[in-house]
Amino acid sequence: MISRFADPVYFLLLAVVPLLAYWSVIRGRPQVGSLRYSSLAPIIRANHRRSGRYRHTLFGLRAIALTALIVAFARPQSGVTAEHVTTEGIDIVLVLDLSSSMLAEDLEPNRLAAAKRVAADFVQGRRNDRIGLVVFAADAFTQAPLTLDYGVVTTLLDELEVGIIEDGTAIGMGLATAIKRLQGSDAASKVIVLLTDGRNNRGEIDPVTAAHMAQALGVRIYAIGAGTEGTARVPVDDPIFGRRYAQMRVDIDEPTLQETAALTGGRYFRATDRESLARIYEAIDALETTEIEVEQFTRYGELFHVPLLFGLGVLLLEVGLGRTVLRRIP
Repeated sequence: MISRFADPVYFLLLAVVPLLAYWSVIRGRPQVGSLRYSSLAPIIRANHRRSGRYRHTLFGLRAIALTALIVAFARPQSGVTAEHVTTEGIDIVLVLDLSSSMLAEDLEPNRLAAAKRVAADFVQGRRNDRIGLVVFAADAFTQAPLTLDYGVVTTLLDELEVGIIEDGTAIGMGLATAIKRLQGSDAASKVIVLLTDGRNNRGEIDPVTAAHMAQALGVRIYAIGAGTEGTARVPVDDPIFGRRYAQMRVDIDEPTLQETAALTGGRYFRATDRESLARIYEAIDALETTEIEVEQFTRYGELFHVPLLFGLGVLLLEVGLGRTVLRRIP
C-alpha cells in the first residue's frame, strides 16, 4: 500500500492556522467596558470560571476544521502497486527411456526412479514454460502434450513404469515424436531433454536423422546418458526361479548422443549417479532461462472525502456549539 498527496502545494495554507491562533489570543484579551443591567443577580450566580475554561473551544474546532479541509484540498490518495509480467516462454519436451535396462541400480534406487524424481524437480522449477512428456522403448508415445499444468506432468512422471511399452530402445523414434510435438510451436526457444541408458536398436528413424529434423525446425537437444562405467546390477524376473539379479554391461552410445546434441546446438551429459543427474538438470535449467520483462504500475484511489467530511463535521459542531452551549453575549 502506497500513500501520497496529489496536490501537496495546498499544505502551504497551513501557515495561516498559527496566524489565526495568534489573532484569536490577541482578540480574546480582556477588554475594558461596561454593560447596564437591571439586576446583577444572574451575573453573580453565573459560574464564570467554568464558562471561561471553554473560551478557546470554538476557535480550536475551527482550526481543526480548517486543517482538515486543507488536507482534503491536497488530495490524499492510496495506491496499490502491481506488476505486468511479459515472458518469452520456452517449450520443453522431456523424452524418457522406459527400456528394461532402466531398472539397473547404479543410480539409486534405480535409473528410472532417479530420472523420474529429478525430472519432476526440473518441471516444478520452471516458470511460464510449457512442458511436454514423451516416453519410448521399442516405440514412442506422447504422455503429455505441451502444457503449463506442471502438476499433471509430475503425476504422469510418477506413474511411469518399465513394461508399459514393448522392450527395446528406439531413441530416434522418441526424438521424432518430441519434434512433432514442437513442430507447431511459436515459442522463443524449443528444447528437447533426452534421457537414455543405451543405444538405438529399434524404430525406423535413427537419432542422427532425428537431430537433422530438429535442426531444421530450430529445436535444441540436450542428451543425457544415464549409467555408471563398467557393469551395473539389474533385476531379472525368471518365470521359474523368480526375481534374481544379473550384472549387465553399461552400453551407452555416447558418440551418437554427442553428435545428436551437437547438430542442434545442444549438449551431451553423462550421469553416473543420482547427484550428477540432478546437477545436469540444474545446468540445463540455467542454460534455458526464460526472458521476463517486468513493468510496474500503481493504481491510486482518492481519499480526499475522508478529511473533507471530517472537516465539515467539525465545522458544523463549532457552529452548533456557538449557537447553543458556548453562545457569547455581546
